Amino acid sequence: MKRIIKSAVAAVVASVLFISCNEENANQEFWLGADLGWITEYESLGYKFHNKDGQEMECTALMKELGLNAVRHRVWVDPSKYGNWCSKEDLLVKCQRAKALDMEILLDFHYSDWWADPAKQNIPAAWSGHSYEQMKQDLWDHTVDVLNYLKDNDITPKWIQVGNETRNGFLWSVKSNELGWPIVDENGNTTITESMGHVVNNPEQYAGFFSTGYDACKSVFPESIVMVHLDNGFDKDLYDYNLGVLKDNGAKWDMIGMSLYPFWALDGGFRTDEDQVITDCIENIKYVSEKFGCDVMIVETGFLVDENDPERMERSRNQLARTIREAINNTDGHCKGVFYWEPECKPSQYKLGAFTEDGYPTIIMDAFKDWSE
Repeated sequence: MKRIIKSAVAAVVASVLFISCNEENANQEFWLGADLGWITEYESLGYKFHNKDGQEMECTALMKELGLNAVRHRVWVDPSKYGNWCSKEDLLVKCQRAKALDMEILLDFHYSDWWADPAKQNIPAAWSGHSYEQMKQDLWDHTVDVLNYLKDNDITPKWIQVGNETRNGFLWSVKSNELGWPIVDENGNTTITESMGHVVNNPEQYAGFFSTGYDACKSVFPESIVMVHLDNGFDKDLYDYNLGVLKDNGAKWDMIGMSLYPFWALDGGFRTDEDQVITDCIENIKYVSEKFGCDVMIVETGFLVDENDPERMERSRNQLARTIREAINNTDGHCKGVFYWEPECKPSQYKLGAFTEDGYPTIIMDAFKDWSE
């Protein structure tokens, strides 16, 4: 369905730097972004991206054409076993593209050699077996090394995450297979092999690691906004507990990052209604911003792609539009942005992207420009 964006809204969104939300929040700075961590690896595999007119484009530039003004990129500690994607060198290539387009950068430290998430936060191989004090030094050295590398190449991230989805803390390991994926037992449980920074087993050490990361970031980029990032943005109890552990143990942060995935919330049995997930997340943004005295960003979101189901596609577009609209208009100005996680990916690889299998944006991406409707 063709949509016409009201001229007043279009004029504002075209610049995408300041979105005027309402009288109370007029000129609120708001960011529309995407995590594009896969793009250089995709290019090495020959993947191509196109705009709706069929013009082939570099993916970062395409995102700007689609209405985005920021990107998010992850960095791993030693990904040499995984093709060196998301190394600091690969990170620089992607950040330079964003800078050339005047897009802001959110840097996401996974303190692991590969993926870090709530199910696994595997300690980098070179740090395994180190004492707590040694590991804090490892964390400091790695953080400062990456940030100085970017600084030396004239890259300044606007935001920096100390860890990725640290619901259960970070720098703790689980038994994994040779590919790096967790091994689960018949009940779906993993086995923790090192619990150094686990939020339940070692809360003081989790907070200590976060404090070290925060201070390391500020030592190189004192003006960058340092963020703690948790998943399940709808889960008030999770944020109360995890952020309470950090606060009670002396850690500080500048902003809270949330992941919001209605599809996975239902798939995991956390909720039974996708729209309620969004409602609960918006309420949680208001709650944590008041309780902890800081702003919030939705740094990961995504919605189901099914090219064979137009109704599902329209629902996904509407859900993204609603998320952006309510983040702007219904959080008392405390939500500062919405980032889509890997919209450019093929649906056959990950079903919550926002592109077609052959590299064209779907109608989900329209929401970045017509969110007000």
